[in-house]
Amino acid sequence: MNEKFELQEYLTKGVERIVGEAVRATLKNPRESAFMLKFAAASRVASKRRRKAEDNGEHIPPFLIASITSKCNLHCAGCYSRCNHATVDSEPVKQLTDAEWLRIFDEADEMGISFILLAGGEPMLRRDIIETAGQKQNILFPIFTNGAFMDERYLELFDKCRNLIPVMSIEGNREQTDSRRGSGIYDKLISNMDEFRKHGLVFGASVTVTTHNYKEVTSDAFIASLSEKGCKAVIFVEYVPVTDESRELAPGDVQREYLMNKIQHLREERPEMVYISFPGDEKSSGGCVAAGRGFFHINSHGGAEPCPFSPYSDINVKDTSLREALHSPLFTALRSGDILLDDHDGGCVLYEKKAQVEALLKL
Repeated sequence: MNEKFELQEYLTKGVERIVGEAVRATLKNPRESAFMLKFAAASRVASKRRRKAEDNGEHIPPFLIASITSKCNLHCAGCYSRCNHATVDSEPVKQLTDAEWLRIFDEADEMGISFILLAGGEPMLRRDIIETAGQKQNILFPIFTNGAFMDERYLELFDKCRNLIPVMSIEGNREQTDSRRGSGIYDKLISNMDEFRKHGLVFGASVTVTTHNYKEVTSDAFIASLSEKGCKAVIFVEYVPVTDESRELAPGDVQREYLMNKIQHLREERPEMVYISFPGDEKSSGGCVAAGRGFFHINSHGGAEPCPFSPYSDINVKDTSLREALHSPLFTALRSGDILLDDHDGGCVLYEKKAQVEALLKL
């Protein structure tokens, strides 16, 4: 049980650090600072709920990832979601409704989950769910978006509901971004950033780190350009290969060491923004934090999965509660076993050990 307690302490301090840095990062924006101070208070209450649950032998993670749609307008090179068939071009069928997602958000709030990352597909195609999320002011909702559907209505919603934080995907400069995401995407992102700054809205950037762009996206020039646009958080996500053909994009040991050294430098030299590395920051927690150790994933059809990169499920929140899903046989086996703690070649242990995960489903 010592490892669990240490992990809970790490995650609790991590949440408090993110909130604290976000408050400092928004001091020049009175409305945003007022919201962040209220959220900081709500986060402390949530943290107490998680600690109480821990004392009673139940571990509640502070994060949830919610993929709210399987539909996307882009075909990004090497997209893990399309390779896993979680994102498709056909119209979504039997996906969770906004009412069902509200129930999930309510349960998450009651359990003490402070952050719900909205993903897809392209989450901004589900305006109904994003509007629903805006009602849950105790939870911060980073929205991982390609930015293509940003419009005046969304700007008004983000201004009204400060718990909704768009996090736009950008791969570096125009050439690198457009080559992976499509022509014109970079210019749309820059236009969005200018609109956010004009409206006094907080936003973040998500960067998929590959062997092609790892130096560019950690360069002082790139980070300075995001800061000047008003970006308040940068999330570095190491590319996880889901096909043999895309393995050459995945950072190796040399690139990962370079990335972590640069992030440490940025945290010290450019504290105006929050920097998160996934899965790099997991090393501080003693292993992968999926399957409910630090977060878990609900797919667009309600399946509870360890992680978006590990699309395996043995329980659906349509049929059960969020808390019961967290204690599914698969999640319990992963948390009690050694898979999440194993050494592995790539950035994602669950992808590297997928045969072992599949074996657990057959037990």
